[in-house]
Amino acid sequence: MAAVNAVFASPSCSSPISFPRSSSSYRRSIFASHRPHRSGRQSLSKDHSDRRKNDVVEGVSQKRFPGRGKDDRTYLPSDGSRGDAGLSQSQSTVFKSIGTQKKDKGMVYDLKEQQADETGKFQDSAFLNAVVKVYCTHTSPDYSLPWQKQRQFTSTGSAFMIGDGKLLTNAHCVEHGTQVKVKRRGDDTKFVAKVLARGIECDIALLSVESEDFWKGAEPLRFGCLPCLQDSVTVVGYPLGGDTISVTKGVVSRIEVTSYAHGSSDLLGIQIDAAINPGNSGGPAFNDHGECIGVAFQVFRSEEAENIGYVIPTTVVSHFLNDYERFGKYTGFPSLGVLLQKLENPALRACLKVSSNEGVLVRRVEPTSPASDVLKEGDVIVSFDGVQVGSEGTVPFRSTERIAFRYLISQKFSGDVAELGIIRDGTYMKVRTVLQPRVHLVPYHIEGGQPSYLIIAGLVFTPLSEPLIEEECEDSIGLKLLAKARYSLARFKGEEIVILSQVLANEVNIGYEDMGNQQVMKFNGTPIKNIRHLAHLVDTCKDKYLIFEFEDNFLAVLEREAAAAASPFVLKDYGIPCERSSDLLEPFIDLVEDKQILNQDIGDSPVSNFEIGFDGLLWA
Repeated sequence: MAAVNAVFASPSCSSPISFPRSSSSYRRSIFASHRPHRSGRQSLSKDHSDRRKNDVVEGVSQKRFPGRGKDDRTYLPSDGSRGDAGLSQSQSTVFKSIGTQKKDKGMVYDLKEQQADETGKFQDSAFLNAVVKVYCTHTSPDYSLPWQKQRQFTSTGSAFMIGDGKLLTNAHCVEHGTQVKVKRRGDDTKFVAKVLARGIECDIALLSVESEDFWKGAEPLRFGCLPCLQDSVTVVGYPLGGDTISVTKGVVSRIEVTSYAHGSSDLLGIQIDAAINPGNSGGPAFNDHGECIGVAFQVFRSEEAENIGYVIPTTVVSHFLNDYERFGKYTGFPSLGVLLQKLENPALRACLKVSSNEGVLVRRVEPTSPASDVLKEGDVIVSFDGVQVGSEGTVPFRSTERIAFRYLISQKFSGDVAELGIIRDGTYMKVRTVLQPRVHLVPYHIEGGQPSYLIIAGLVFTPLSEPLIEEECEDSIGLKLLAKARYSLARFKGEEIVILSQVLANEVNIGYEDMGNQQVMKFNGTPIKNIRHLAHLVDTCKDKYLIFEFEDNFLAVLEREAAAAASPFVLKDYGIPCERSSDLLEPFIDLVEDKQILNQDIGDSPVSNFEIGFDGLLWA
């Protein structure tokens, strides 16, 4: 993806602000969320300066908000292989139908034994009847007012049966879902479904339906292997335009590592030219043999391009299901935690004492990554588990193709060990490291759904998150804070950027009413690690004053006893049930004792905008 400058324009902002986005932040920004805004709240539309205004990648669940007519809807667009390259066992695996397997402990979903239907014809009962319509009621958190929820809205999407009483759909179809119901084709009864697991990165959710009536006569889908270019593909689902099932056809136009808008991640994806519309989210895509080859999940809309839709391949689906079976929950896709640079230039390779045209340079290692114990800046990674890494950051894929190096990492599971071949100061060596999911300093999704908050005499503190940035006009956040949010790395696990979101006016906080969206750096001289740490420091404070130090040495001082006396009245005046979120009621456990780490400014060495999406640099 080329480097992008995104322009953020808001009706309430006097002029648009051009701000370089990170690859992950850019992916987040192009996930179009059409949600109703309360009166008085700034609405935010996001355009990209090097693309036309309507160029977006968006999920394709169909969302409807209350209070609107039936026709007045706002829609939220909500690997096995045939080749013989044989990179890894995962690539040659074929997905086996779950419905034909017994429920055994440690069961894995394997595609090896799945054979194509020799007839090459679709059977109506074999695939159309396995596709169901999903009805979800969503109640999203209000990140600007973190003690409450937003008004609920509904959406419809698609799902399909995989056997063993389970269904697959997209994670964004059931995000913040308070009620999920499903309805079979040709039936007028909706059945309640339970969300067993949601994979944010891969945009997949696993549902279960306990009612036996729902499964009567049901036949789960059979999974196929990764298709080839120009293979025919059929997308089935319940998109807008009607209430019955819809079928569209096209061909596979591209297979490569793709940006997943919902999860802000890079995983293998299938690009197709079949029509995918709001409501198709979670629906299956089939090959000519009636085998499911993936899950429809997002589209690219542009005046300069047509018919670009994306399907999650069965390799990613099998990873999600195997992860759930192995750990009893979804743990995520692992990351190596390094920033890499291509080594196409001969002089650069010679300077690094790399004799052959191979390898990628380690530019930076994340402090929270296990790789920080074995890798360092200046190392050249030339192999991953025995697979040679090219100078462009690619590895062999199938018989005649190459794919991004990140693909090999995504085939691993959390806790797996990888062997890296590296060149350090001209010497070849092998090192081993554990792979873990990446730790984001500013999260893209809030675990548990509800953000943390702490209110002290009307001062509202909360961790900075991407959903909060989306709700606020970005120029009210400040460029310096945005730079940290977009580009900086977490120094330790559990680190958060804690901000003063707003000040609820009261006599005790006179003079601070206009403060908002500013990072609190220290409390009574102690650097803040996260919001739990801030709550602990306030609770144990015995000093006369509560001194909050913000960026650029701006101070907010409260008298401790006066603040404690005023807090109940502030909560009552603003109708707030509790001064803090429930997670902050638990005892604080300090896991970071290195004062040297805490004294380092988060923004000392942010990732530059040249490291974002530029083809010569990539995260693994």
